[in-house]
Amino acid sequence: MRALGGYLTVDDFKSHRPEWVEPIAVTFRGYRVWELPPNSQGVAALEMLKILEPFDLKGLGHNSAAYLHLLIETKKLAYADIARYTGDPAAMSVPTGSLLTDAYAASRRALIDPARAADRPAPGKPLTASETIYLTVADSSGNIVSFINSLYDAFGSGVVVPGTGFALQDRGAGFTLEPGLPNTVAPGKRPFHTIIPAFVTRPDGAGGDAPWLSFGVMGGSMQPQGHVQLLLNLIVFGMDLQDAIDAPRFRHLEGRRVALEAPITDAVRSALAALGHEVTSEAAVAFGGAQAILRLPRGYAGGSDPRKDGMAAGY
Repeated sequence: MRALGGYLTVDDFKSHRPEWVEPIAVTFRGYRVWELPPNSQGVAALEMLKILEPFDLKGLGHNSAAYLHLLIETKKLAYADIARYTGDPAAMSVPTGSLLTDAYAASRRALIDPARAADRPAPGKPLTASETIYLTVADSSGNIVSFINSLYDAFGSGVVVPGTGFALQDRGAGFTLEPGLPNTVAPGKRPFHTIIPAFVTRPDGAGGDAPWLSFGVMGGSMQPQGHVQLLLNLIVFGMDLQDAIDAPRFRHLEGRRVALEAPITDAVRSALAALGHEVTSEAAVAFGGAQAILRLPRGYAGGSDPRKDGMAAGY
């Protein structure tokens, strides 16, 4: 780092301490969805689920204009919150749990206009490219691991440590220069990051929770949006695992701009435009890459996203 003019010092590394963190969770339609706490964006996926809980999502119809409008507006609210309130936990003044209460979800839900898209400014410049790998594995004893690792944008820093073969990440890009926020760049601080392996449990009949789903959706700020869409496909619409992964997705970008995957019809696009959404070209937009394992009454199902390289395998 010194040879390349970097700012990190030996003392920075000496003072760093990794932490074992407790995951955060909300219940949704009888399932408990688990995400990583700040300084990650996992709280956004959970807040979206809390806001969406009371709506008749199935009645709206999968990927209908009304359904997509509701999800897009919900996403805007949750992402505005994480931009304002989350970052290094040591710098946060608002407890994560306060963003996930019933009362707070109700107050945010009340801001959704079913007839008009909100012109909400972007939380920050979305860095959508990422060099991320997600994997999940399960064994015959019922143990399941949800794992994600990332160098971040443009293959990390592009710096390979001489003689080692490993590249340095560039997660510092997740900081903001806007003053006074939990995620404002400062010495000794951890940046907001996007990597969120996820897990879902459900009641086991004996007062506890049993593993049901281990999954992730790679793709920077697409991750919480992808998590919610995948979960709704499974829990609300009853799709099998691969169909839930394959189903067309939206990706909200900033302001009123939203991209829709090609299978979403022109009629839906026109209806969203009439609500004030700016439906942009999806040609250069990444819609995430999911990998997942679902626990069955006997054995497992595995699914892999055709949008990215990956595979599902079992024996």
